[in-house]
Amino acid sequence: MIQPEILCQSPVFRGISPEGLKDLFQQIHYQVRSYQKGELIVNAGDSCDRLLIIQAGSVKAEMTDYSGKTIKIEDMSAPWPLATAFLFGKENHFPVTVSATSDAQLVSIPKTEFVKLLQMNALILNNYLNTISTRAQFLSQKLKFLSFKTIRQKIAHYLLELAGDRLQTVEISQSQGQLAEMFGVTRPSLARALGEMVQEGLIDVDRRYIKILDKNQMNQLLKN
Repeated sequence: MIQPEILCQSPVFRGISPEGLKDLFQQIHYQVRSYQKGELIVNAGDSCDRLLIIQAGSVKAEMTDYSGKTIKIEDMSAPWPLATAFLFGKENHFPVTVSATSDAQLVSIPKTEFVKLLQMNALILNNYLNTISTRAQFLSQKLKFLSFKTIRQKIAHYLLELAGDRLQTVEISQSQGQLAEMFGVTRPSLARALGEMVQEGLIDVDRRYIKILDKNQMNQLLKN
């Protein structure tokens, strides 16, 4: 059973009332599937022939690099859609492996049925196009991040992106273990790299707050 009051907050259905969304779903075929924590939802390479939207719970997306190392791409929770940019086009395959990080429910809409929704409602079409563009920009940034070879470069890029032009001190919402998973490195390696950057006067760490002491040197790290 769908929960329109949750799904209407999804980027795909934003701006549509719960009642309006319920009426639209009554005109298409769909499924609601439940997953237990740790359960596999899709494998990288699986056919992307349906739109999946998280209705409850949370999931994580991971990718395996050329060396066989697993890198977490991102965490997602309700009501986020999965792999929107891969539903159409020539290569319709999920680019990442997705598994549940808590008990979760996902709404599965076959591609042909989702096309009906796009044709029935111009707002959904506009939302979907915006979602694809946003995801393309995110993936572009993620590829840039993964191109950095050293942990120090990844740390520098991450902190500079958070700080932008104005901030010098940033708050890190993730734990050190979560950051290590996101960077695709071990926690001791991340801790060692952070310690080296503190000793060199690049940053100052105070629990969840990191102060960038020398932005010029941090930017120089990315060019090496």
